Amino acid sequence: MIICMPESMEMDGKDRNVEASHKSHNPRSRKLRSLVWNDFTKEQRADGTYIAICNHCKKHLTASSRSGTTHLKNHLGVCMSSKRTKRKKLVVRRLALKSAEAKNDGKTGGADCFQFDQELSEQDLARMIVLHGYPFGIIQHTGFKTFLRNLQPQFKLVSFETLKADCLRIYESARLKLQEVLGKLTCRVSLSVDMWKSNVDMEYMCLTCHYIDNDWRFQKKILAFLPVESLSTGEEISKAIVQSMCDWNIDRKVSSLLLDNCSFDDVVANELLKFLRPKGSLHLNGDMLHVHSCAHVLSLIVQDGLELISELINKVRDCIQYVKSSQARLAKFQDAVKQVGAPKKPIIIDIPSSWTSTYVMLETACEFQSAFTWLASNDDEYLPLSPKDWGDVKAVTECLDVFYQSILKFSTIRIPTANLYFNDICGIHLLLKTSCLSQYPIIISMAKGMLGKFQERWGTTRMVMAIASILDPRYKMKSVEYFFQKIYGDTFDAKDKIENIRKTLVTLYNEYALQSTHASSNQTFLCYAGDNSSCASNECNAGAESKNSTRITLSDARRGLDQYLQEVSSSQSMKSDLDMYLDEAVHPSKEGPDESFNILAWWKFNAAKYPVLSMMAHDILGIPVNIPLDNDGRVLNQYLSSTEPATVQALVCAQDWLKVDIEDEFSHI
Repeated sequence: MIICMPESMEMDGKDRNVEASHKSHNPRSRKLRSLVWNDFTKEQRADGTYIAICNHCKKHLTASSRSGTTHLKNHLGVCMSSKRTKRKKLVVRRLALKSAEAKNDGKTGGADCFQFDQELSEQDLARMIVLHGYPFGIIQHTGFKTFLRNLQPQFKLVSFETLKADCLRIYESARLKLQEVLGKLTCRVSLSVDMWKSNVDMEYMCLTCHYIDNDWRFQKKILAFLPVESLSTGEEISKAIVQSMCDWNIDRKVSSLLLDNCSFDDVVANELLKFLRPKGSLHLNGDMLHVHSCAHVLSLIVQDGLELISELINKVRDCIQYVKSSQARLAKFQDAVKQVGAPKKPIIIDIPSSWTSTYVMLETACEFQSAFTWLASNDDEYLPLSPKDWGDVKAVTECLDVFYQSILKFSTIRIPTANLYFNDICGIHLLLKTSCLSQYPIIISMAKGMLGKFQERWGTTRMVMAIASILDPRYKMKSVEYFFQKIYGDTFDAKDKIENIRKTLVTLYNEYALQSTHASSNQTFLCYAGDNSSCASNECNAGAESKNSTRITLSDARRGLDQYLQEVSSSQSMKSDLDMYLDEAVHPSKEGPDESFNILAWWKFNAAKYPVLSMMAHDILGIPVNIPLDNDGRVLNQYLSSTEPATVQALVCAQDWLKVDIEDEFSHI
């Protein structure tokens, strides 16, 4: 707990025993007199420097004698963990006070001893409303009033307007905090656009920011939630996005845009490129700006393939619709299931607009093939599939299973860094090429159509995924080399594509190197490339008097060695950290899914070793090359659908921003 007292207040310095023991531990150390050290632990590093570790959030700050304690106090002012700790201690003190006073007064109850805080309770109520999306009108519900009255009779229920104002204040406070965080980001951000619907025929555009923060943690924050009624064209949508970027002061930090769920996505991308390119802040002149989601592209490819075999799918759909068209037919089919020992599970008919439901329908139909065959021999009205049709259905199902399992895998990744998709996408590419040689003509037809669409749609996204895979220390260039040789064979085409990725990687790295202000790398370069006299000025000055002397000293010999080392070093080519990274062996892989490897922790640990490359990894790994398909979930509830748009934006954004803090708070209880 932080006690607000003047900084000049000191601990009792007259305790000679304590001081003596302290000095015996470290003769040069001084007593920590500021009360801020109640919330920090001072530790010495191996290099002799000191750091201050926050006891609440474990963040490391400098603790040198020259740095003072002002920055530590400023940190405590914004440290959410510290605020949670103070809140918990306040509750503990209240309970302890209640128990002690009740015991001293001989009272059986303790209600009079509890210190109720009306303002704090009002804030908790507003946070509950925002976090769970409860309507403001809940304060008028009889059951809610009864619950509050029995829980705490002293609480005075606020009005509708006061509750709304409290919620808007939470939004504004959280917005300022997030704006400060984004302002201090040393990395770039990616933006994605999703379209939401309400039940009153109004659409909203949700602008989300994706980035890896300064502590190498993947973050996703909603920045804007705007009604689309006034955004009827691509130009208007792009203007709204530009305005949001400027409001958040991130227009020079944008790395990529993902617009798959946005109307007029190509128009919006071109307009945003026109706005961002003149600023000179886009890498590769904006060639990597517009990316696509893996799940979205795979879905488009599969839908294109299913259109080519629609006749077969309609046959399966007709069989199932026949069975489900009446209770009598369904009963007869259930008898067939019993007769042949088919699985006891419901038979499913698909939603034609959802290819995943079509896959599940085909897979389920294959499990009931024997039941359908029995039904054909016992029901003259039923038109069965031929054995050839069933063979085609099974082959199609096996082909679609790879796509379906990939979509499921992508949707369950907890930290969706961009390195996790390249291998699977290349595997799908290889599967499509292999399927073009299938023994089933229907598979050949479907695979060729899907392969053409596959090669058309990836483009920029595949380059981003390839570079992200190279930045995965378990693969580096090896994954690109292996899959491209498998896909394109040992041909000039494969070598050309591998070299193209390598050149793009080097070009991108060089752009980061030019923009880098990493002090240690510059000093290293200057030390090797600069004038000999600039490397050790103190030694040169110390030896100035001996220049005209014929006596050789140890200092002269040492200077001669230093000069020789510089001459040798300057004649050798400097290796970039990209070259060092690629030349070193790959990081050993362990069994388990790709996401079990914490790539962000690896780069955080190795950032000092690869200063420029780590900056590049910071940005590339944060690009959201996959956003799970969740169209059914992008619908506002009835309460928000009837709320004014400005309030909707405040509540949706504040809920998104508070969610992580609240979950983290309860994880520490």
